[in-house]
Amino acid sequence: MIILLEKFERAVNVVLMVMLFAVITLSVVDIGWQLVADVMTPPLFRISPHDLLKIFGMFLLVLVGLELLETLKRFYLDGEIHLRVIFTIALLALGRKIIILEPAKYDGLTLIGLGVIVIALVGGYVFVRNHPLSVWRRTVGSDKDEA
Repeated sequence: MIILLEKFERAVNVVLMVMLFAVITLSVVDIGWQLVADVMTPPLFRISPHDLLKIFGMFLLVLVGLELLETLKRFYLDGEIHLRVIFTIALLALGRKIIILEPAKYDGLTLIGLGVIVIALVGGYVFVRNHPLSVWRRTVGSDKDEA
């Protein structure tokens, strides 16, 4: 039964990698299309600040996708998830949110909450970077996970 579950897990992982590859590819094409459209719209070779923030947000979203793809690949090849990569993905996603955020639309408490989340993620990243137990390993043939 365990072998069947591991094969299922690997198959799902492959399907997720293929789908993520497709999403990243389509996103890069979309960024290129958006960039060309913005540059070719009069006035030529000028991008409005709103469109620039949108393009930067899309870039960061692609970077998050690439980090997720790397995580899935590592899990497929080694059966390991590096916690540092998870923190990196979370920081990239939060950074993207902060870059495209319009502060006027949110109250002060929400912005303070975002700041606290950033501090917590950076603290977690530093902790994981400085400690040897920064890898989650799937143990084959056992019902226990190592942390």
